[in-house]
Amino acid sequence: MDVVAAKGLLAEFKGDTVALGVFEREEKGKVPELFITAKRIDAKAGGILAESLKKGEFTGKLGAVATYHARGLPMRLILLIGLGKRSEFEPDAVRQAAAKACCAARELGVKKLGFCVDSVVGKGVDLEVAGRLLTEGAILGLYRFEAYKTEKEKKEVESLHLITSGNAKALAEGACKGEIIASSANLAREICNDPGNYATPEKLAKFAQGIAAKYGFKCKVLGKREIEKEKLGGILSVSAGSHQPPAFVILEYNGPKSAGKKPIVLIGKGITFDSGGISIKPSKDMEKMKFDKAGACAIFGAFAAAARLRAPLRLIGLAPLVENLPGGEASRPGDIIRMHSGKTVEIISTDAEGRVILGDALSYSARFKPKAILDLATLTGACVAALGYECSGLLGNDETLLAKVESAGGRSGERVWRLPMWKAYNEYNRSDNADIKNVGPPSAAGTICGAKFLEAFVPKGVPWAHVDIAATAWNDKPSAYMGLGATGVGVRLIAALLDEL
Repeated sequence: MDVVAAKGLLAEFKGDTVALGVFEREEKGKVPELFITAKRIDAKAGGILAESLKKGEFTGKLGAVATYHARGLPMRLILLIGLGKRSEFEPDAVRQAAAKACCAARELGVKKLGFCVDSVVGKGVDLEVAGRLLTEGAILGLYRFEAYKTEKEKKEVESLHLITSGNAKALAEGACKGEIIASSANLAREICNDPGNYATPEKLAKFAQGIAAKYGFKCKVLGKREIEKEKLGGILSVSAGSHQPPAFVILEYNGPKSAGKKPIVLIGKGITFDSGGISIKPSKDMEKMKFDKAGACAIFGAFAAAARLRAPLRLIGLAPLVENLPGGEASRPGDIIRMHSGKTVEIISTDAEGRVILGDALSYSARFKPKAILDLATLTGACVAALGYECSGLLGNDETLLAKVESAGGRSGERVWRLPMWKAYNEYNRSDNADIKNVGPPSAAGTICGAKFLEAFVPKGVPWAHVDIAATAWNDKPSAYMGLGATGVGVRLIAALLDEL
């Protein structure tokens, strides 16, 4: 879909449909007030919008959509999109409005949609921000995973026209950034939605090589022999039960004026399918374990976004890719393995495998002398129990970095919530037989125990943040601008964090 930013009058838009945001009245029983642009359109359309509002047919409730035939106007239809109460307005409502408008337009067979940008400009949302949010919402909302369908949906919105009475240049700049970020998130969603029989470690590594070639950054892939040579014992242990060999993807992006700078290291967990290994998972919902590679997919999408945005930073991306199956050579509970760092790990559960491969990646990152490290992982079901599905868990060792991640979460719409990392939790992973064990006590601080395990492999003195995306990596129920399946969580968060850094 093309996104076009333009200065003009919505009432003169020569497309199929126009959409306008409408705020809900603060007091019950009051009629929502139309934005001035909507009033002009309504006057030409014979007052149908005002009449509908007066009758209570449309209240402006957040996410609500109403469709009207546009009599006496160049367009065919008018869509009113609810923004909720103005006193409760948040920037994410703009993303939601764009998605709702575009999805409704697609169902109506609309090809060319105009959106009144001025109707969503408000608290914390200027024209540039509005352009970004509207474009993000539209592109994220219209995404569908159809790679394996023989008959694909034919209805598509071909162009979204963002129309303002103000500065079209600022609007266009925001829309351009929004397109890059949302398209990069959809790139991550596409590969994350791929099932385990297609998305093997080898295929994911080739995918990373492809986007690196397309967007102009470096990609190196270590195969099993190189992984053995590097003594990445955690990766070798987790992959031992599968016929699919492991791969370790190393990305490098050098932005403008980044020469000589220490890199930001981004690490993503890439379990292409997680059966739990010998500690096998219940069969119910196991098909969703194709999403256990969401962290790695987010890193790939984030690098595409950084390269397209020409971020003035040096970035290193690390993605250990393995399949976790209970084969004859699989690691067993009770096994002791030696990690890349030299530390020994007692395997209590082979279903706590993500932290094991990430431990190797964290240790490996030391050679790059990082300025900071961020890792993304669908690490613990305990994070879902703690925080539900509304945000990701955030843990780490550096107050400044964690604050920046929190700020980026708010601005990107990919919210995070911090959990403690007190020294007392170190005891939870203490092993009687090795340096550390890979799980803590049953039903006790599971998310924190996972992060504490990772912390043991973070290079000394390096600021580090861990984002547990187990609750946010995929949707079982569609939301305003996210359908079923992979969400691409982490791409927008990282893009916002790179602005902070």
